Amino acid sequence: MSPAGRLDPYPTYERLRAYGPVVQAGPVFSVVTGYPEADAILRDARFGVMDDDLRDQFLPGWRESPAVLSISRSMLRTNPPDHSRMRRLAAGAFTPRRIAAMRDVVVAQADELIDGMLARGRDGAAVDFMAEFAYPLPVGVICALLGVPAADRPLFRRWATDLTGVLEPEITPEELAVADRGATELRGYFTELVAARRRAPADDLTTALVQAHDGGERLSGDELLANLIVLLVAGFETTTNLLGNGLVVLLAHPREAAHLAGHPEFAAGYVDELLRYDSPVQLTSRMSTEPARYGGVDMPAGTWLIVMLGAANRDPRRYPEPQRFDPWRPQIHPLSFGAGPHYCLGAGLARLEAQVAFPLLLRRLPGLALAGAPERRVRLTLRGYATLPVTVAGSPVTRRGTPAGAAGATP
Repeated sequence: MSPAGRLDPYPTYERLRAYGPVVQAGPVFSVVTGYPEADAILRDARFGVMDDDLRDQFLPGWRESPAVLSISRSMLRTNPPDHSRMRRLAAGAFTPRRIAAMRDVVVAQADELIDGMLARGRDGAAVDFMAEFAYPLPVGVICALLGVPAADRPLFRRWATDLTGVLEPEITPEELAVADRGATELRGYFTELVAARRRAPADDLTTALVQAHDGGERLSGDELLANLIVLLVAGFETTTNLLGNGLVVLLAHPREAAHLAGHPEFAAGYVDELLRYDSPVQLTSRMSTEPARYGGVDMPAGTWLIVMLGAANRDPRRYPEPQRFDPWRPQIHPLSFGAGPHYCLGAGLARLEAQVAFPLLLRRLPGLALAGAPERRVRLTLRGYATLPVTVAGSPVTRRGTPAGAAGATP
């Protein structure tokens, strides 16, 4: 959890792993690094997320923090039956059929962003991939689902970056103040959007949740705002990090990248391996409500667990030679989106965006290369880059697959 450890946690994971798949770090505190143990714990009904009583015990005064309050009232940090009730209301927007129907929209947005990268990097100038592609693609998709106007999308990057500091396992008072600022801005924005949807309903997820709130007791006012905030932030933060982390890995493996550029039909396997190799979400936490035993460690009720998803994805018992990037691995099932009741609601959408983006980027930008050292965010829970400079010079390819300037060439 030190700055150095956050920038590169993988060596520390291996030091922890040497003590076993579950490491007891205190009387009621354990760290999980093993894949089967992490997978089972996330599915075990004896483990839940921290509830209000436990927050009162571990985080006195948490109700005075807009950031903690917003996260705690969302489906992200509630247990059944409240979690099940809230998740069910939003799940209709993320069915496999509705996600598949969004492919053309994602392709069109990705193509437009690549056009912008080409224009900005035409003379060999460096382009920040995070600002020009990795952020605007997923934020555009989730904002379209929520019904957020396109003109407002640039606002959310700073607000979300500020708020998500509250998801770190350790946070200073200064960092909490920043997170509170982001939560306050987001809450104010969605308060106005909810009022607008009451005046003029639309065919979007915000309207659906507003109507669920107004139609009865299924969603409180605090829950409505909290879930809108979490759906927005989770809807692009994870995917933004997946796109940035994944591009760096692909550029470091040119043979595999060239194969993906020519064979986009294999994108699903590539994306799963990228999720495994450098997970955009590195950890989650659980509390035991009953005694349990995993990895040879007894856990009394009230044990706090840090489940290291990034470490579990590199468990050599599950993935031989885990430090090697290999999109041809059999049975790649990374825990990057969690497992069990809290499995990420938008996992299918994030995968779709990455499966579209990577082959398209590699095909249309055959000269794509790093233009300097990327800068990591000093975060552990949400692992990604702050900046990722690239050059796009070379032989750009048009949207139909024709090399630029190749008049009369057959697509």
